[in-house]
Amino acid sequence: MTTKPDAHRDAYELVLDAIDQGLYRPGDRLVESELAERFGVSRTPIREALQRLETQSLLTRDGRSLIVASLDHAQMAELYVVRQELEGLAAKLAAQHAAEEEIQVLRDMVEADRALLDDPEALARANRRFHHQIHLASHNRFLVQQLDLVYRSMALMARTSLAAAGRGQNALDEHAAIVDAIGKRDGDRAAKALKDHLSIAFVVRLKEEAEKG
Repeated sequence: MTTKPDAHRDAYELVLDAIDQGLYRPGDRLVESELAERFGVSRTPIREALQRLETQSLLTRDGRSLIVASLDHAQMAELYVVRQELEGLAAKLAAQHAAEEEIQVLRDMVEADRALLDDPEALARANRRFHHQIHLASHNRFLVQQLDLVYRSMALMARTSLAAAGRGQNALDEHAAIVDAIGKRDGDRAAKALKDHLSIAFVVRLKEEAEKG
């Protein structure tokens, strides 16, 4: 098979996107030959992609196998601390810099997502799109880059908190409050609303972990 000049980069992005989209979940084993066949690239760029992902702690070793990593309690807590601060800043900047059209897109997203309340996985994907839209509305490329890294690690959480009973409806109401603050150009309130939203999501995850024992 002929490898394109950018195949190494493509292989990395393909595997990363597959993890990000939940095609491979924490604990799943990644086999070089299977990935090469699935994505239609040679094994060399796949091998290098897996090595890079292992270096980034997105994959871990289980004997001789590479598996998708999972976050322990401390790592999850650390991630939420960083996420709250960065996303709170994104909401504050969005209130200052977002165009009216961008704010309308956020409003439309909240309303459209209400149709997904019976599908937690689809709602989780929509939730990510909503948050990413806020990141973009901050108009700060460096902040967006850092949040992209944070969200890569978020993919290592095995289950969305939106699957908890009643969480989807509450989360969308919280989204609406965030957008309302952004729309009124109240940066401090937008930041607080987003941080509170993530704090509630973290509590839901902690309860789920406690129930699993």
